[in-house]
Order: sequence, then C-alpha cells, then structure tokens
Amino acid sequence: MTVREITRYLDSIAPPAYQESYDNSGLLVGNPDAEIKSVITCLDVTEEVIQEAIDKGAGMIVSHHPIIFGGLKRLTGKNYVERTVMMAIKNDIALYAIHTNLDNVEHGVNARLSERLGLKDTRILMPKGGMLRKLITFVPTKNVDEVLEALFAAGAGHVGAYDECSFRSEGVGTFRGDETTNPHVGEVGKRHSEDESRVEVILSFDKSSEVLSALKSAHPYEEVAWDMLKLENSLQTVGSGMVGELEEEMAASDFLAYLQNIVGGGVRYTQLIKDKVKRIAVCGGSGSFALGAAISAGADVFVTADFKYHQFFDADGQIVIADIGHFESEQFTIDLLYDAIREKFPNFATFKTAVNTNPILYL
Repeated sequence: MTVREITRYLDSIAPPAYQESYDNSGLLVGNPDAEIKSVITCLDVTEEVIQEAIDKGAGMIVSHHPIIFGGLKRLTGKNYVERTVMMAIKNDIALYAIHTNLDNVEHGVNARLSERLGLKDTRILMPKGGMLRKLITFVPTKNVDEVLEALFAAGAGHVGAYDECSFRSEGVGTFRGDETTNPHVGEVGKRHSEDESRVEVILSFDKSSEVLSALKSAHPYEEVAWDMLKLENSLQTVGSGMVGELEEEMAASDFLAYLQNIVGGGVRYTQLIKDKVKRIAVCGGSGSFALGAAISAGADVFVTADFKYHQFFDADGQIVIADIGHFESEQFTIDLLYDAIREKFPNFATFKTAVNTNPILYL
C-alpha cells in the first residue's frame, strides 16, 4: 500500500476543496509514493503518537488536526510541533491531516457525534453557499444523451436527493471553420446551421475539472462552447454543524447527564430554559460561530466546545449552550477515520491511537 492510495481515498470522502481558507489539511509530511505497512488514526499528532507509530511499524499517521498549521520557517526542535515533525521525517512516517473538510461533509465529524448522541433526521446546520456551479453548453441535438451520460458519470447533475438532473432547450447554432479546422458537420469556409440543444447541469465546484474534461471528451465538436457560472445557492450536503432530533423528549437535566456520560468529560452549560429538550444542534470543535444558526434551527440545546465566558451570554434565554470540550467533541473522529480506512482497505493493518492527546486534565 502506498501513502498516495490512502490519501486519494480520504480526499474522495472529504475533498480538500471543502476545507476552510485558514486550514492546512492534506499530506503534510512524507513521500506520497512511499510504501507503508500500516496506518494509525488519531485526533492530534504528538511525539508520543509518533513513537507509537514507530513501535507498531506504521508508516503513516492520519490525524484530524494538522500538526503544521501556520507554516514552519525552521526545524530546530524548540517546540513540540518542530520536534514532532522532525521525528516523523527521521523515521519516514507520513503525516496526513483531514480537518475542516471532514467537519464540513455530511458523513463527517458532526455526523459521528450526532450518531453517538442518538440523533435522528439529521441535516447540516449551516450549509455552505458558493459551492455550486452551473455548466451551460450547446450540443447537437442528436448527441445530447451521450454528452449527458458523460457529465452525469463525472459527478454533475446532483440536486439534493436527486441525480441525473438537467435542463435543455432547443435552438439553432451557427459556425464557420477556417482552413485549419476539421468540423464535425458542415464544410470548411462555409457558415453552417445546426439544430442544437442548450444543456444545463449543476455540479459542486470541486468537480469542475472532471466535468469539463468529460464534456470535451464526449462532445463531437472540435471547439466546445460552454459557460461555468458560480451559484450562491447553498450546497445542503456540505457545511458546518448538524441538527437533529432525539428519539424521545428528555428532561433537560437528564440530557446533560446523558451527554456527560457519552463524552466522558465535564459539561459547561447555560441556564436550562425548558423542562424538556428534543431538538439538538452539534458542532464538533470550536463552534461559537454557529450559535445563531442553532437558534434559528429551533434547537433546544447546542452541543459544541470552546465557548468563551462572554459568549455564553449570547444564549440569551433562547437556547442551552452545552460546552463539552474540544477534544471531547471530536474524540469519535478517531473511530470515524479508522472505520473509513478499514472499510475501504479491509486487509490493510489499521490502528487507532492508544495515546490520549487531550492537553487538558480535569480534577
């Protein structure tokens, strides 16, 4: 197995293009063509995790948080980041991070937390806008079906729970080729009129290159006319947080006890404004930015982490904020990554770290 085979698969389930602009997901250390015998999944990469990989003979570590975040100007071993990277390089261990791109997919970090909380009918809390594109092209009417097949196969045409979605309208196209051309129809040097269809399909922006390549391969013309438009529509399957329903209503105090039992840490929370709760919003990691969306979604409780003192006031009697801690809110990501790799490569040795990388200790 090569590092590239693992990264290609992980990139497919959480495309790097979905990461936030400040992030640094992807292969951070290592040769993508290096052969490896096993991989370890973890939340954070530390010197202890590198040593664990050495002891297990693992040539790759897949973490949620990137060890290199803001860039490294030197490697002198003066802090844990530099020491960890140096240790990985010295021992030929590849480091790959899958961070906010995994936060932003519907089967990612928040889905796993929602699953552990027993939430049903879940959906993305804050769908991302600007992620969609509309491709418009003009195809000889008799060739539309084969071109559409190619576009659909490349990933275009998905709208919510529907696929193979398109629109076409009929018209007449004209063109004239010079002496260097070899037109599919018509004659060189003469204007030709052809019955054509205007074809429109929706795609996510990360599929643009693949879809355009498929269009040009399937289209019969030498010169393919196309437009790619950026849409502000939200992509409902990509975005921050998740919201869903408990199977049954619970007393608010019982839910907090239930939550604490699942995550295994302390829970900081605001005033319990309702006797019963049912709709729960979650956002693994630092989620204060999603509080407004949780309130708008009608959530009774917002489960997240890293709220500052003054931010708790923003609950404002409209919702219960339950801050469970950053590590605690994302700890299930270790299992998520392990399960994903094992499902794809069942005969490849995959391990979950036994190192607790949470830097916060509790009395």
